[in-house]
Amino acid sequence: MSQQTTSLNAPLAGVRIADFTIHAAGPFCTHLLSQMGAECIKIESRTRPDAFRKPHAVYGRMQAATFDQVSANKLSVRLNLKHPEAVVLAKRLVVASDIAAESFRPGVMKRLGLDFEALCAAKSDVVLLSLSSCGQSGPDSHFAGYAPLFGAWGGLGWMSGYSDGPPVEMRHVMDHSAGLHAALATIAALHQRRRTGQAQHVDLAAREVASAMIGDALVLASAGLVPPRPGNADPVLAPHGVYATAVPDRWLTLAVRNDAEWLALLQVLRQSAADPRFATADGRRAHREALDVQLEVWLAVLDGDVLASQLQQAGVCAHVSWNMQDIASDPHLRARQSLTEVQGPGIEPRLAVGAPMRFGRTSDVGIRRLTPELGQDEDYVFGELLGLSSAQRAELEEREVIL
Repeated sequence: MSQQTTSLNAPLAGVRIADFTIHAAGPFCTHLLSQMGAECIKIESRTRPDAFRKPHAVYGRMQAATFDQVSANKLSVRLNLKHPEAVVLAKRLVVASDIAAESFRPGVMKRLGLDFEALCAAKSDVVLLSLSSCGQSGPDSHFAGYAPLFGAWGGLGWMSGYSDGPPVEMRHVMDHSAGLHAALATIAALHQRRRTGQAQHVDLAAREVASAMIGDALVLASAGLVPPRPGNADPVLAPHGVYATAVPDRWLTLAVRNDAEWLALLQVLRQSAADPRFATADGRRAHREALDVQLEVWLAVLDGDVLASQLQQAGVCAHVSWNMQDIASDPHLRARQSLTEVQGPGIEPRLAVGAPMRFGRTSDVGIRRLTPELGQDEDYVFGELLGLSSAQRAELEEREVIL
């Protein structure tokens, strides 16, 4: 196993992934597994690199910013999967792996000769993850999609926003949520394979991940009710929202759970004679719009950061809505290595998002190396792992099998 990208102490040490995923959701899944120690070999080609290696105008960026956050730790090899010999090599790589992962539109892997049945013929206990917009079966399985569509299809977009406004488009949270579900399902399939020795095909639909998150709204809809878009309100808690403070663009997120916390809030705000309509939880719920207007007046002259600290000390749930600079400079996240500094040849040290999980008996999780250049790890993968000689590789490159 490549010592560059894993550690024997990591939880998933010894697990190898043949990674055919593209864009964000699938690569985020395998990126999480790589942070826990899996050796992840990303398969691309010069003519068809992962779209996120390139400038991506769809996301309003003219540089490949997203790719680094889902491809650190990974190894990279080139295979021209339109060539039959490249498909043979891809199968050999799957045979040498524990998991294969793909995020193409349904039918693409079959056309390439790398679908579940074909991989089972090569490796009888293969675990294949297929992550797509709508799943491998069903009337909508042919639809393509990307993050905003997943939230729109799944109902989360409709549930986000204010009652007098449009649904709110969901972006990377959907890719990452789908990737997180995919990682969990893949680990479950691997565990089952180790118990039973049987192959498993994990079929995950990103839009169904979104639908799984709409909770009580779906229950209301099944009863013929139309759940409203709640904005920042809560059906039970009041006040509950995001409020402007004296500092521009420094918003206070606030949630009051009971009468005791309401009294604590009033004490911190030095408001001894509040409107009697707000004295009880029922009253605050019934008059939440008037309550929000009153809070806006009180908070508009106060420093949000100072107030958040005071409210937390008083036992009230409150915090400023942090921007990215707040996150980048947060000593707590740095102490826990949720933000970690990375560097490489010719690359200035910079912050990257580290592993969000901790394991008590090992610290060997997280980012171990930067994003690979295309084909960077072919000496190890093609040479050591698959046993191809330099002459064989040169001949395959000349015929554009390795491209």
